[in-house]
Amino acid sequence: MEYVLLGNTGLRVSRLCFGTLTIGPLQKNLGIEEGASLLKSAREAGVTFFDTAELYGTYPHLKKAFAGDPDVVISTKSYSYDEKGAKESLKKALRGLGRDRIDIFMLHEQQSGHTLRGHWGAAEYFLSMKQRGVIRAFGISTHHAGCVLAAAKIPEIDVIHMIYNIRGLGVADGTRDDMENAVRAAHRAGKGIFAMKPLGGGHLFKSAKEALAYAADSPHVHSVAVGMQNERELAENCAFFSGARDTAFSEKPGRSVMVHGWCAGCGKCAAACAGGAITIAAGKARVDMERCVFCGYCAAACPEFAIKVV
Repeated sequence: MEYVLLGNTGLRVSRLCFGTLTIGPLQKNLGIEEGASLLKSAREAGVTFFDTAELYGTYPHLKKAFAGDPDVVISTKSYSYDEKGAKESLKKALRGLGRDRIDIFMLHEQQSGHTLRGHWGAAEYFLSMKQRGVIRAFGISTHHAGCVLAAAKIPEIDVIHMIYNIRGLGVADGTRDDMENAVRAAHRAGKGIFAMKPLGGGHLFKSAKEALAYAADSPHVHSVAVGMQNERELAENCAFFSGARDTAFSEKPGRSVMVHGWCAGCGKCAAACAGGAITIAAGKARVDMERCVFCGYCAAACPEFAIKVV
């Protein structure tokens, strides 16, 4: 496994980051023991970088796997926008992960410079905790190229976690080229850059080698977060990121989003969809599968539990 410094953070991370959304209740819903076992296998294979979020429900899995392991770097994020919410989110993370320090804490799903300014109350709290040594690096996650550009100009932001794939799937405000240009600028500014959705949420499974190489070989991307749900997927991805570019990737089942008949058409799922893949028509949610990246955030937002990634 190759390791790099994550921008100017001083954090040394594996080039493959384990994105834990896929093992949590929004997707595979692995039990704590099973999920922790998979995470431990990743650690044994050389993965030292793990991404989670308050939304994902995977703090217990990570705590079970890595309590007392100081060499594992964990990045998390929350939707907090003011000091009160940020304080609560940090408490949840420290308690949930069983740690006395969070390596990277990010503002989740930022959309623009305006959003960043609107959420700066939370940022200021996280930055104060960085000064106290409770957080090692502060960052943002985003699906917007414009937000990457805005974040590149803000000295206090250490890390940018952005959607990045060969077809530009999920880039909410432009094209693949727009995101590439933004990431290039952020890299020049010394930001730690780690990509998400290199396989487009599953749309690019059939061309996995090409898709993963696009992200992994970018000179401006330090690490690539890949979701994995079983030992086979873990072995394939670890081999690829350890230099075996001829790795044979297994056929994976197609993915979809199920909207149950009791959907009330409230629109909360559509509001939670950064890619604009959900609309409300005739009082029901409708999903454009070509635009969907199967993150499951819609399911988390649904008050009726009427929508699910399958």
